[in-house]
Amino acid sequence: MNVLKPISSSMKELSPSYDPWDPITSLRKHGRHVLTSVEMTVTNLCNMRCEHCAVGDALTTREGEMLPLTKMLHRLEEVEHLETISITGGEPMFRAGTVENMIVPLLQYAHERGIRSQINSNLTMPYSRYEQLLPYLDVMHISFNYENGDDFHQVGFANSGHPVSREAAYRLYDTMIENSRRLSADGMFISAESMINYRTHSKLPQIHELIRQMGARRHEVHPMYASSFASSLPVLALKDMMAAIHQLLDARDPEMWMLFGTLPFFACSAEEQDQQLLRRMRTEPNVTLRNDPDGRNRVNVNMFSGDVFVTDFADIAAFGNIESHKLDEIFAEWQTAHPLNQKVNCFCDAAGCCGPNLLVADMYYPNVDFKARKAINL
Repeated sequence: MNVLKPISSSMKELSPSYDPWDPITSLRKHGRHVLTSVEMTVTNLCNMRCEHCAVGDALTTREGEMLPLTKMLHRLEEVEHLETISITGGEPMFRAGTVENMIVPLLQYAHERGIRSQINSNLTMPYSRYEQLLPYLDVMHISFNYENGDDFHQVGFANSGHPVSREAAYRLYDTMIENSRRLSADGMFISAESMINYRTHSKLPQIHELIRQMGARRHEVHPMYASSFASSLPVLALKDMMAAIHQLLDARDPEMWMLFGTLPFFACSAEEQDQQLLRRMRTEPNVTLRNDPDGRNRVNVNMFSGDVFVTDFADIAAFGNIESHKLDEIFAEWQTAHPLNQKVNCFCDAAGCCGPNLLVADMYYPNVDFKARKAINL
């Protein structure tokens, strides 16, 4: 069965030359950063407790009532330049009721409005829950940082707080693999993200091959930064991160779209090894570098409290609430008034760069004024 929905004639196909989640796309279109992407947290429940989880501290075993769907749809309708939505958690597909009563209607809204959609899932839920999304969803984003089921067992339940049997973990691992293959065959765009960290940096070619076998159409690669559950994990040195990327590029399938994001290497760097890596990435076929959307063209809405956050990772409190403010108003205030935004809000058109992620700047470049630098050798 193949139920891949036809691409509307008014919508460009997702490809290495078109990534609407990248803030560089909207910046070049509008001449400034505007809100084009809204992410919604629809659950704090999850069947896993991954050691690298960026929202692990927010996970619960019980949760209250969500805000009315009509409230969120009204706020989305007000966003003037909306191009994409993302749905995240927790595990968004954990409860069948959330899928039927919240996720599917949001995806239907996006589909009818002509905007792109993405869900972040571990892909371990029953296939029937994912099957409902096939007519509407543009991107199924999964995390995949494993060479085998033992890796999945060790990483995926590191923070469970209770023993999880190897057999139970393997069942979920096999379900994830099979769901990916089946959904891909049925026409879903699977984008599998791997983190570069102390566990994976020497295994990325093997992980890439498994992702290819799972039918994914895109492999995303992002460094792991110190946030939530990952805050106490070892930080990978820049030289090791760079070596891992070169190794992956040597071994990858050149036909697969490979998207790198939030890298700590910039075209304004005076380091020759940085320049060599970036030159290679610019010339490799089907390789793209995505700028960090957080706070540049995207906000996150907590569907329980209505709180609006401008970044997933940096330690910034809620910047407003949909009960009292439009999303465009909240975003505009962040852009113009918050000192942290001013710290990294730079733009180099020649390099296609929107500046560093806040965590990248704090972790690796705490004393660097990126606004005072310019791209080199472009």
